[in-house]
Amino acid sequence: MRILQLIDSLEAGGAERMAVNYANALAAEIEFSALVATRKEGSLKKQLLEKAAYLFLNKKSTLDCKAVFQLRNYIIQHQIQIIQAHSSSFFLAVLVKLTLPKIKIIWHDHYGNSAFLEKRPHFFLQIGRWFFSGIIAVNENLQSWSKTQLHFKNVIYLPNFAMVESVVERQTFLKGESGKRIVCLANLRQQKNHFLLLDVASSLRESHPDWSFHLLGKDFKDDYSEALKEELKSKQLENHVFVYDSGSDVAAILAQVQIGVLTSNSEGLPVALLEYGLHQKAVVVTQVGQVAAVIADTKNGFLVPPNDRVLFYNRLVELIDDRILRERFSENLHQTVVEHFSEASSIKKYIHWIRTTINE
Repeated sequence: MRILQLIDSLEAGGAERMAVNYANALAAEIEFSALVATRKEGSLKKQLLEKAAYLFLNKKSTLDCKAVFQLRNYIIQHQIQIIQAHSSSFFLAVLVKLTLPKIKIIWHDHYGNSAFLEKRPHFFLQIGRWFFSGIIAVNENLQSWSKTQLHFKNVIYLPNFAMVESVVERQTFLKGESGKRIVCLANLRQQKNHFLLLDVASSLRESHPDWSFHLLGKDFKDDYSEALKEELKSKQLENHVFVYDSGSDVAAILAQVQIGVLTSNSEGLPVALLEYGLHQKAVVVTQVGQVAAVIADTKNGFLVPPNDRVLFYNRLVELIDDRILRERFSENLHQTVVEHFSEASSIKKYIHWIRTTINE
C-alpha cells in the first residue's frame, strides 16, 4: 500500500498530531508513507520520521491551482493509492481526485465540537462524501453522525493513539516550583473552556499557593484568547497560571509536571489525554466526547462533569494531597493507553479495514 496523509498545517493540535502519528506508524508497515502539509508548517514537522516522505505545498487560497497540480504530480510520481485527508483538507483531496479518478480518499474526522453536532455545518461534506471511499471517526458520536447526516456506510471508529515523540530535546522550560506543576495541553479554543481552569486556579491559589498551572497550546490571538488573558489578569493569577505557545517537546514538557488536566466542554478523543497516560501523569478531566472510553473514574483518573468547578477543584486537591493516589492513577492510565490506545493496536485495525473495505 502507498498512502499519503494530508493535513492543513503542522502546528501542535490533535488532528495535526494524528496525521504525523499515522505517517510515522505506517512508514514501518506499508510500502510507502508520506505526509503533505497544505497551508502551513509548524513545530510538529520535527516529529516526522526520516522514513516518512514529506511535501509542503504552501497553498495560498482555497482554489490554488498550483497546489492542486503540485499534489497531483507528487501522487503520480510516488504512485500513491490512498489520500487520508484529515479534517478540512478533504476539499483539496477532492479537487485532486477530479483530475485523478482512480485515487481513493479516506476522510479522517477529528471534529472537536462533537457535543454540538446539531450545529455542525456540513454542506461541503455532503458534496465531498460522493468522492470518499471511507471515513474514519475519532469517536462514536462522529461515527454515528457520518452515517445519519452524510448517509455514508463505510465509517469506522478508530480511536486516536499516542506515540513517543522522536525529538526529546527539552525546548520548553516551565515556570513555577518544581514538583508542584499542573499542565493543560490544549489549544486556546472556546471548546477547551480554559475559564473553568482559571476558576479552579483561583481556589487553588488560596489552599495550595505553591502549585501552578501551565497552559500549552496554539494561541490564535482572537477574542477568546484576549478574554482569557484579561480574566487571568483580573483574577490576579499571573504568578499561578502561565501561558506558553504550543511546543513539539511534549515528553520534555510532561517530565516537568505532576498532574494533567483538561477542562473542555467538548472533545473528540483528545490526544493530550493519551499523551498524559503515555507519560504516566495522573489526570483530572471533564467527561466529554470519548474521554470516558479512556478514563474509568477513580480507577485511572478523575472524571468531572463539564463546568463543575467545585468538584474539579476537590478532585484536583485529592491528587495534590495524596502522592500515592497520583502514582496509582498514573500507572493505571499508562497501562490503559498502552493496551487500548497504542500505535500497534490502532494500525492493525486500520490496515485490516483498508484491505477489506477500501482496496477490495
